[in-house]
Amino acid sequence: MSQLSIADRLQTDLSDPHRPQFHFLPAKNWMNDPNGLIQWQGQYHLFYQYNPNGAIHGTIHWGHAVSGDLIRWTDLPIALTPTPGGPDAAGCWSGCAVDNHGVPTLIYTGVRPQVQCIATSADGLVNWDKFSGNPVVKSPPQDLNVVGAPWDFRDPWVWQEDGLWYMLVGSGITDIGGTLFLYKSDDLIDWDYLQPIWTANLTGNDEVWECPALFRLNDQHVVLLSIQPEFRHTYYSVGRYADCCYVPDTVGKTDFGPYFYAAQTMLDDQSRRLMWGWVKEGRPVEARKAAGWAGVMSLPRVLSLGADGRLQMEPPTEIQSIRGAHHQVTNVGVLAETTRMLDGMKGDSLEIIADLGPGDAQQVGLKVRCSPGGEEETLIYYDGQRQCLAIDTRRASLDPETDRSVEQGDFRIESGETLQLRIFIDRSVLEVFANGRACITGRVYPSRSDSLDIVLFATGGSAWFKSIDIWEMNSIWGA
Repeated sequence: MSQLSIADRLQTDLSDPHRPQFHFLPAKNWMNDPNGLIQWQGQYHLFYQYNPNGAIHGTIHWGHAVSGDLIRWTDLPIALTPTPGGPDAAGCWSGCAVDNHGVPTLIYTGVRPQVQCIATSADGLVNWDKFSGNPVVKSPPQDLNVVGAPWDFRDPWVWQEDGLWYMLVGSGITDIGGTLFLYKSDDLIDWDYLQPIWTANLTGNDEVWECPALFRLNDQHVVLLSIQPEFRHTYYSVGRYADCCYVPDTVGKTDFGPYFYAAQTMLDDQSRRLMWGWVKEGRPVEARKAAGWAGVMSLPRVLSLGADGRLQMEPPTEIQSIRGAHHQVTNVGVLAETTRMLDGMKGDSLEIIADLGPGDAQQVGLKVRCSPGGEEETLIYYDGQRQCLAIDTRRASLDPETDRSVEQGDFRIESGETLQLRIFIDRSVLEVFANGRACITGRVYPSRSDSLDIVLFATGGSAWFKSIDIWEMNSIWGA
């Protein structure tokens, strides 16, 4: 994948009404998990699972992009390519990046079978040399009944502590649940197996935990993991890690929608813990092939811990740099069973901040990507009776082949608190932040070019919108 000019990118984007403008994705073909997140000499590097041969999963390489501000990205050449006859001949799967005393190093899974490999760069992270002795971890522990054929054993997460390197590898134990195997090394090459740090069955059907991470946040430890065969959410747990064991205090979802998956984090030079996730598609394989691309990277999220010990997420302040024209309305009341269109405020590439009091409404929120007659519309709302945050895409598109559902998660507004919905609409991608405490991501594919309106609504009671701010968002490829 060669570096593309801004003109090339803009031409590609303008031809497709569903292609995001300010979320990162490669110019074409398939993308999935974020990999190897690292800041190097002030630049943010994003690697990702990439198929250069089509808009479907297969022949997985590591794509690569770089940014100085977290928002605008430049494509770089493919970082990792499967080596015929090598341990990664069937694909270079997910992993991470570390700074090994000044040597940038990637640790990743080679398939098949699933083994752990390393590669290093001597030219500023552009070209990568695979270690001649790969794989550095050849198999899971032999005394456990690890799932898979021959095994599911992937997605290394590596960190340094007290002069030693530690590695988590996601896996599962038959008839027990998902697990995270722990290894240690003093040189990233020779690894000793220690033990599982945590084994559990969080969904009741956990077979494999993949894309794990373990990091400190304030004085707590956070674990991230994604679960197969559920394949819907990245889960987080806040707890305590000591003596090679993890004890969870809380478990939750990083996102209530089914599209935010395989999240990975990094710590930047501002001491921010940043997280990205793979935003999956919500349309059939044939539609992806016709479009020539599939998969989007989420906006980066800045992580923190709330007073209740749960994970909180906000977009970084840098996102404001691509805001365009601004519109605002204040003090808008919406009566029960009524709607109110925001005249002169419409679009498919927007940031919306709505500060509202739910009043006695059962449901209150916004309809976005609405056609003038309401044939297409997506609802983003708070349900006060059920105390949940939701996205309703059952009327998002007249195309019957696209996903349509109601996705929701438990969310409570505290006494004396208003609801602040921060909504990013980027053509087919919706990312919603609620009071910094919850997120929900959706995919929508309106078939009508005039599905651009924004409508306020309330049911079961009245509500009051204190303010609504809307910014037209610029493309990251031309801003």
